[in-house]
Amino acid sequence: MIPKIKTLTRIYEAGIVAVVRAESGDQAFKIAKACMEGGIPAIEITFTVPGAEEVIRDLRKSISPEELVIGAGTVLDSETARIAILAGAEYVVSPAFDLGTAKLCNRYQIPYMPGCMTLTEMITAMEAGADVIKVFPGSVFGPDFIKAIKGPLPQAVLMPTGGVSLENVGSWIKNGCIAVGVGGELTGGAKTGDYDRVTTTAARFIEIIKEARK
Repeated sequence: MIPKIKTLTRIYEAGIVAVVRAESGDQAFKIAKACMEGGIPAIEITFTVPGAEEVIRDLRKSISPEELVIGAGTVLDSETARIAILAGAEYVVSPAFDLGTAKLCNRYQIPYMPGCMTLTEMITAMEAGADVIKVFPGSVFGPDFIKAIKGPLPQAVLMPTGGVSLENVGSWIKNGCIAVGVGGELTGGAKTGDYDRVTTTAARFIEIIKEARK
């Protein structure tokens, strides 16, 4: 299977991307492993993490691609995207659409997921070849917004980030999202060093998503 298609398929099958923000590279590494142990095979290391590219590189060295799909998040420009890809990132996520990043990801056949809020932004991103539209911040509108988007844009491939919780993740999926991005609601236990809680929460998200898809 073509690597790009394989990456997108695995994210779709999981239905969730763990958005990892941390105060240090070591903490980010531990969060990523805890999420993986809970059954989440797609991790997004944000570039707000100190030495994010090193975390990506270390994860790639220690965990096989079959076990974990590693992406880079909070990528604001093509320069950062290239650094992430060279470190081993298999997909790139941005808080907003950037044409330069879209072109670079298309050039290297790396899935690009830009953050968009309006239909105009979404159409612009889709025209530039964005593979998945990150509905961000999802907390502004909630799951019903997906139905509103799908009316005029049924072809849009959507993944909300921000505002996704155990209580509403099923609604996001049922309303037409291929996956969700989850940060603090998933990784909050790491703040107190409770990585077992992260693993337990990850497993619960996976369980609810599977149930929603039935």
